[in-house]
Amino acid sequence: MSSFPALLHTMPLPEDLGRALCVITGASKGFGRAVAQAVAGLVTPGSVLVLAARSGDELRALQAELDQPGPGRAGQAGVRTEVVVADVTRTEGLERIVQTSKEAFSESIEHIILVNNAGSLGDVSRYTKSFTDMAEVDSYLSLNVSSSLCLTARVLEAFPPNPGRRCTVINVSSLCALQPFPSWVLYCTGKAAREMMFKVLAEEEPDVRVLNYSPGPLDTAMQVEARSNTADPNIKKSFSDMFAKGQLLTCEESCAKLMKLLLEDTYTSGAHIDIYDL
Repeated sequence: MSSFPALLHTMPLPEDLGRALCVITGASKGFGRAVAQAVAGLVTPGSVLVLAARSGDELRALQAELDQPGPGRAGQAGVRTEVVVADVTRTEGLERIVQTSKEAFSESIEHIILVNNAGSLGDVSRYTKSFTDMAEVDSYLSLNVSSSLCLTARVLEAFPPNPGRRCTVINVSSLCALQPFPSWVLYCTGKAAREMMFKVLAEEEPDVRVLNYSPGPLDTAMQVEARSNTADPNIKKSFSDMFAKGQLLTCEESCAKLMKLLLEDTYTSGAHIDIYDL
């Protein structure tokens, strides 16, 4: 496991995120996995992590890793982990996540944290004019937009904020929520829609802390896909150059900045904050 305490030691911060119930989608790999590892060391005893993804084997491997005793690990901190193998595009998948969260909840929980991380790049090998199949587009939007809206609504319904309990909702966003990338029409559309969704939530629910966090160009499987399959030559070259020049970020580096934001808790609710803003 990466040493998140080492990454955070240089930052004067509050010590923890409290006794939390933290739900993380897309937790089995990449940035979602890094978030789970980081949160495990920053919540207090009695907390629960609900880790959701479609890959059961990877989730259970992460659970076993987190449950081991050691500095910055859930086992050391008295934190329980629950895994939910679920397809968030299906109603039963969302129900399974919320039901597991309800069963894990106790009245001693003082902070509900939802990290909407699950998502996909989509087909970046084609341009906008080729997307004539409505079913294909609907399928993409179901995973990348509808699921995060419906899960967020279900979590807020199950755990409404009250004076004794904080609630934080995080959307893993992207520069693509703000800027158009040729041949990335699905990804840009999905990220832009999610961004606005959570900005609206921030306006509607002043007692909920909402953050759109853009983690930057991460060294993940999605980045490999981007630099391999992107149709637009300029975008493809940009990602290839970042990789060749060692300019990609590790998930741990970016996640440490996200944890800093959450610990300080001074951001404007609903704001879009890019890692390069920090």
